[in-house]
Order: sequence, then C-alpha cells, then structure tokens
Amino acid sequence: MPSLLSSPRARACVCVYPHGIMAARNAPYFPHLSNSSGGLHLTLHHPQSPCSPAPLPADLPFSAVLTHDDARIASLAARLAKTPSSRPTALLDESSSPADESLASVPLGPGTSVGVGNYVTRMGLGTPAKSYVMVVDTGSSLTWLQCSPCVVSCHRQSGPVFNPKASSSYASVSCSAPQCSDLTSATLNPAACSTSNVCVYQASYGDSSFSVGYLSKDTVSLGSSSMPNFYYGCGQDNEGLFGRSAGLIGLARNKLSLLYQLAPTMGYSFSYCLPTSSSSSGYLSIGSYNPGQYSYTPMASSSLDDSLYFIKLTGITVAGKSLSVSSSAYSSLPTIIDSGTVITRLPTGVYSALSKAVAAAMKGTPRASAFSILDTCFQGQASQLRAPAVSMAFAGGAALKLAARNLLVDVDSATTCLAFAPARSAAIIGNTQQQTFSVVYDVKSNKIGFAAGGCS
Repeated sequence: MPSLLSSPRARACVCVYPHGIMAARNAPYFPHLSNSSGGLHLTLHHPQSPCSPAPLPADLPFSAVLTHDDARIASLAARLAKTPSSRPTALLDESSSPADESLASVPLGPGTSVGVGNYVTRMGLGTPAKSYVMVVDTGSSLTWLQCSPCVVSCHRQSGPVFNPKASSSYASVSCSAPQCSDLTSATLNPAACSTSNVCVYQASYGDSSFSVGYLSKDTVSLGSSSMPNFYYGCGQDNEGLFGRSAGLIGLARNKLSLLYQLAPTMGYSFSYCLPTSSSSSGYLSIGSYNPGQYSYTPMASSSLDDSLYFIKLTGITVAGKSLSVSSSAYSSLPTIIDSGTVITRLPTGVYSALSKAVAAAMKGTPRASAFSILDTCFQGQASQLRAPAVSMAFAGGAALKLAARNLLVDVDSATTCLAFAPARSAAIIGNTQQQTFSVVYDVKSNKIGFAAGGCS
C-alpha cells in the first residue's frame, strides 16, 4: 500500500465556496460564513478534491482507499464488540519534553480509522487564532491536533504545527479535572497522568493509527465565532494515516465532542453536505438549520455504543421494485450512519438482493471483474452508464434517492462498481451514498434528516 502522506501533485485550482466566495487553493482561507438563522458554516472538502487544503495524492489508487475503508469497518466492529486493541503506545520521557513529563506504556482500545475516507475543513485555535486543516468525523468524540514540540512523533501536515507557547489562552488540564475522567468514554481508552499532574489522552484508530498527548483547553475559532475553554487533545505522539491534516474534529454524541461543547451556545445540531471529488466544496454547519427542507428518521438507541449515530433502514427499491427480502432482513444488524466510511455495508441477504437487482437492471452493460471488496462491477464510468433508480428508505419516511454517483463508484479509468458491500457486525450508511445530500443531525430532537441538492 503506498504512503498516504506523500505530497500531492501540484495543481492549479480556483475553488467556488458556498454563497459564491472564491479562493485559490493555496490562499490563506479562513471560513467565516453564517446564515440568517445564526449557525456556523464551514467549508467542507472531499479528501481527494484538488481544492482541498490538504488533499490526498491525486494518483492514490482506489484499492488503497478500500483497504483503509475496510480497516475502519474492522475498527467499528471491534468497538461495538468492545474488543481492546493489543497495540500499546507511550508518550515517553525525552530531553525535549516538558520537565518530568512521562507516561508508562498502556494498551489502547478500538477507535475508528480516519484519513482516506474523511472530509476536511479548517478550525482556528489559540490567541491569536491560527487556522488548521482538520478531519471531520461523526464516529469520533475527542478533537485533537498535533502540537509542538512533538515529543515523540508528528506526521507530515499542511501548514505549521500548533505551538501552545504562542497562544496566550492555552492551558493544560490537570488529572483531577472532570474532563480528564471523561476521556474514557470519549476515546474508549483510560486517561493517564504525567508526573507533573497533566492529564494524558490516548486516541487510537482501527488501522493502528493513534494520537497521544496532553488534554488541553484553549479558545477555538469557527467561522466568525470563538469560544474560550474548549477542551481538546494536544498531540505529542501522532502516528498513522491522517493524510496531511493537523488533526481531527469529533462530532459524536459525547460531552467532549465539538458538538456538545458548542451546544450550550449553538444548539445540539449540525448538518453537512459531502461533496464529490470532482465538485469544489460542501459545508459543515453547526447550530440552527431550516427544518422544513428535510425528511426525517429517528435516531435509534443502541446499547452497543451510545456515542455513534444509529438509524433503522427499512427498505430498498431498484427501478421502483422492492428487493425480494423480508423486512426483518434490514433489521438483522444495527445500522450506523457515518461520515468517514466510503462504501456502505448492508446485511448479507440485503446486499445480495441489491447486487442481483442492479445487475439485472444493467443487463446490457458489460461486466467487469471484482475489485477488492467490490464484487458487482461494470465496464465504463458511472457518469457514462445508465444506472437504475435506487432508493433507500428509513424508519419515519426518510429516504435517500440515489443518483448514479451515489450508487456506483469508479475504481479505475475503465471500471465502476456498486458502492456497497456485505456487512460484518453492523450495517453502515457510508459517505458515497450521502454525497450531495444535505444531512442534519438533530441530537436534541433525536432525529436525522435528509434533503436532496445540499451542495448546490
């Protein structure tokens, strides 16, 4: 598998952001968009878009994307099964570290793999505020970014690493603070304590990537708004496949997530539109939204993990006909909606029926060999083929009516495949199916809504 941290090829790009704002890709763009309802609006980029402030390599093979996606699925399965990881990590005493900062090696629990399938935006941090490219993840809680002096290791990132000493509002968090105790639920790993009484967080991910560092607080800037005393991880040992991002924004249901920390001011909701790799940008909005434009499905409760977003898939139609499976087949596994998974996973019986129905509807299209985990493939590109109308229905009447770009994914220049695969321990609604839809997570009202044409 090639390195995902190599420099992208230089490409000229002028990006059109929401509401008509334009900026060169390498210009210092700090988002400050807002709507009349008062929500925060940030520009969101596809991980392989040339307009991304930290794009993945343009020549990254799709097989690498699928390998990483499978690692994310495996990590979610381990997380739901509450199976600990055997890989330990440590923040060790170094001559360049703060005095007496040390942490014994401890095992890490399962997290969620990030990087290749995740979208990125910018977040400001510190006083004065500086802008950093961050991965956005609905499957993670703790927000963290790389911090100097990077006592152990920092991966390559776009732009300079955050320097806590340059921020007049920075403070480390003590081991006795309640937020230190909250780390166990936020990261699924126990907090540790340095010899100078600084709380140490450990965030681990399914592909053996991880971030370890000091729990900290500082002023966070999003759009034109800022909030003091935002709790986040100041990473000193950050290793793995995080692209060229500075870190990660967590939007899961947990008191340490960005959503919950902003909620007292902005409200318990966020929405996004995930753009395709060929479109310029989408958005991430935190706070108020227009409720009338969405069709809704209730968030489902699950004892497996109370921070993830569960919903109920109730049916799929292909060319107007329901799949020939029982209604119970859809509920045979719990279903998660996730912004960082690329390929949607369905219960085996549902997936098999969908594969057969799509293949039958595209009977005149030459078939292609299976590609990695994708076994329903065709010759050509999705944009050139006539795909059947496919709709995914959810409890409460919400639906995703999939265009060809949501149904098929181009794996190389001559092959496109059905962007679905069989599930393991949970079904997952991935980001290929969500692209170009506006998706709102209204945590206060316990519902998720979908609306077409979100990125336009």
